[in-house]
Amino acid sequence: MKLPQGVHSSQPGQVCKLNKSLYGLKQASRQWFEKLTTFLQAQGFTHAHADHTLFTKSDSSSFTAILVYVDDIILAGTSLTIFKDLKRALDCTFYIKDLGELKYFLGLEVARSSKGITLCQRKYCLELLKDAGLTGCKPVTTPLDASTRLHQDDGSIFSDVTAYRRLVGRLLYLTTTRPDIAFATQQLSQYMTAPTESHYKAALRVLRYLKQSPAHGILLSQNSDLQLSGFSDADWGGCLDTRRSVSGYCFFIGHSLVSWKAKKQLTVSCSSAEAEYRALASATRELQWLCFLLHDLKQHPSRLPVLYCDSQSAIHISANPVFHERTKHLDIDCHLVREKLQAGVMRLLPVASKDQAADVFTKALGPRPFHDCISKLGLINIYQPQACGGVTKHKADVAE
Repeated sequence: MKLPQGVHSSQPGQVCKLNKSLYGLKQASRQWFEKLTTFLQAQGFTHAHADHTLFTKSDSSSFTAILVYVDDIILAGTSLTIFKDLKRALDCTFYIKDLGELKYFLGLEVARSSKGITLCQRKYCLELLKDAGLTGCKPVTTPLDASTRLHQDDGSIFSDVTAYRRLVGRLLYLTTTRPDIAFATQQLSQYMTAPTESHYKAALRVLRYLKQSPAHGILLSQNSDLQLSGFSDADWGGCLDTRRSVSGYCFFIGHSLVSWKAKKQLTVSCSSAEAEYRALASATRELQWLCFLLHDLKQHPSRLPVLYCDSQSAIHISANPVFHERTKHLDIDCHLVREKLQAGVMRLLPVASKDQAADVFTKALGPRPFHDCISKLGLINIYQPQACGGVTKHKADVAE
């Protein structure tokens, strides 16, 4: 900062003019991002429409993508020469620190092999276990007990509410590479206001499950074809407190898991078909966004994207507007599924319940069905020699 012209430091009641936005100011992040965006656009990069933290640049011989998180940047592309020129320009403008080949980013560990790229959070998971004092605990096979359903019971309130919130918040970040605990963290996050002892014990059970395989992560296979497919599922009336249903979906590019979610629906559904239809609408929005993102990355799916659902009633409602009596009370946005089907954006196909990969995002399962479902997601442990031997294919691959 410097004093404006004509102002003397000896004069009382004066202010200073801020020339540069500093860390700690509420507008600092916006000012930084605007400056970085202006710089990248001057270098010929285009702002992606599907993700405002993504910038791309392409020509006839190369493609470069930049992903930005505050002041951390990932470069990906096909030309090392462009990389060197861009890093030199960034260093001249912002004084960057080049960390070399991507191996660790915001708690995510990145490993490359002949099979593809593996993402995991082993170090983060081990720190979580250490902070909770459970490094020597006995592991369990599932994150939640299938025989117990969490609800806002009348038990005693947990004494350290802040510790519970901190633990669940860290588990939520761990779901970045651990879809197997997505439903468990969704359930635990509902009781942040007044968690009870039973809720805290359920959170500790998730940690005991993580103790079994802290290095589990996602394999992005380099041999997968560019085919986008997804699974949608719902658990009707799954919440005991509100009787709202739980939606879940997951999406694959080839055999690689790229997106998933477990979330309680906003309204109460009158039937299982309605709950499934609302889950389809949520999954359709995610599928449309993934299509937009692939378009920004100059990638085009080899075939029309496919969304699988194990509810015949929901599929009929999506394809046939005659069922007006059953759907006239639904919000307009739920009929997005029908609109995208008619526009040819995707295909909606049935799948058997035993092959439903999204089942693990809607309810607590027993050990055998839980691990059967997890095997369809393609999670691996690179610290086990046999882990990179292949990826389990989900049954819907043969539905074509």
